[in-house]
Amino acid sequence: MSSSEVPPVPVAILGAGPTGCTLACLLAKRGIRCVVFDDDKRPNLLVGESLVPAVVPILRKLGIEDRVREFSVEKPGASFFHASGTKVHLTFTKRGKHEPGYSYNVPRPQFDNLLRERATELGVSFANERAKIQACDSPERDVELTDESLTAAGLCDHPTWLIDATGRTRLIARTLGLKADRGDRKDVAYFAHFENFAHDEVEPGQIIISILKHGWAWRIPLQDKLSVGIVLNKEAAKALGDTPEQRLEVAIRQDPLMKEHSAGARRVTEVMTYTNYQLISQQGHGKGWILLGDAFGFVDPMLSPGLFMALEAANLLDKHFFSQGIKSNDATERIDRYRDDLRAWHSSWQKLIDYFYNGKILRMYEAGAGMSHGKPWYSPGKIMERHVRRVIASMASGNGTRSNYNHKLLEMCDKHMIWDVHDADFYSVR
Repeated sequence: MSSSEVPPVPVAILGAGPTGCTLACLLAKRGIRCVVFDDDKRPNLLVGESLVPAVVPILRKLGIEDRVREFSVEKPGASFFHASGTKVHLTFTKRGKHEPGYSYNVPRPQFDNLLRERATELGVSFANERAKIQACDSPERDVELTDESLTAAGLCDHPTWLIDATGRTRLIARTLGLKADRGDRKDVAYFAHFENFAHDEVEPGQIIISILKHGWAWRIPLQDKLSVGIVLNKEAAKALGDTPEQRLEVAIRQDPLMKEHSAGARRVTEVMTYTNYQLISQQGHGKGWILLGDAFGFVDPMLSPGLFMALEAANLLDKHFFSQGIKSNDATERIDRYRDDLRAWHSSWQKLIDYFYNGKILRMYEAGAGMSHGKPWYSPGKIMERHVRRVIASMASGNGTRSNYNHKLLEMCDKHMIWDVHDADFYSVR
């Protein structure tokens, strides 16, 4: 077949992380040809190891849940510890066949590799190069692949759509100089994997988030190790030491909630550093291009929404746009729906995360415990306390995150149902 007879590839996906490979799988299932650019450079450690239950239906849709289970730890919920002694345990509950009451803690390299493997099984083509693009001025597109990238992908013509799945590299946004809204927090995270780091306070697989003097820490159980990380203000981090290794070690040693459990622990990986935790692009698409996943925006890692949002973004783009074809007259309208849906997700997650940062969630639990203590199960206080607990767990699971009722209930509880406890600032993350 001559080059002129090669059928065009309508979609090029820039980036082969979870977002890009998920979209590639969904397009392959629809029979839409695409090529994925993958520079095949993956660090040994990646943030985002703990998934929320709302991701499980997507894993099933991709046909990989059983394979994920093989190398992961089942996650039944999340716990929040405060130095005052307050402990909040959220347990995910099953709601219907599409909303499981569990999720997984995953080693990210294996998870990411599985998604790429699945895309390959479905016939997706990969270009083993980092995508290179350039701004252009044409009726069809604002940005295009360079000749070098076209050649690397074996393309004879420009794809109709470029999908930016380059994560925080934000290739198209940087090329076009797109503006973004950044969050108030300027935090930095340090994390590593440990062996012999005790994790026996709660059910196996339960993640623990503890509030530190400055910032917060996570403990995520994996099959043969524990992921331990700290998130704190950059200025507070400097006081812990000169290197990431020193800062993580000192934070663990200073925290009464982790110090005892780390006795005898051994760090078995390097210490990774991540910065910049809140960003949403002001523009999500243009002529011939669409931003996807972290390239569009991301919220704080508190509550672990990151990987779910990466996969859900691909799911939403497939649902709103690619399910109806790529050349219809209402393409812009359908991509707008994808963008608006994604922004609604980000907004809902951020509202919930803010309730944890400002201390209101822990304050609600403290008040609820006092209101229901010693009361029979059928008393109004006990019933309300159980209901609020289930609502918060549902929101943290990703299944009830966007429920207007759930958000209104939290607002009502915060205003009218709290007494005889510390102010929210006492429980806040500084």
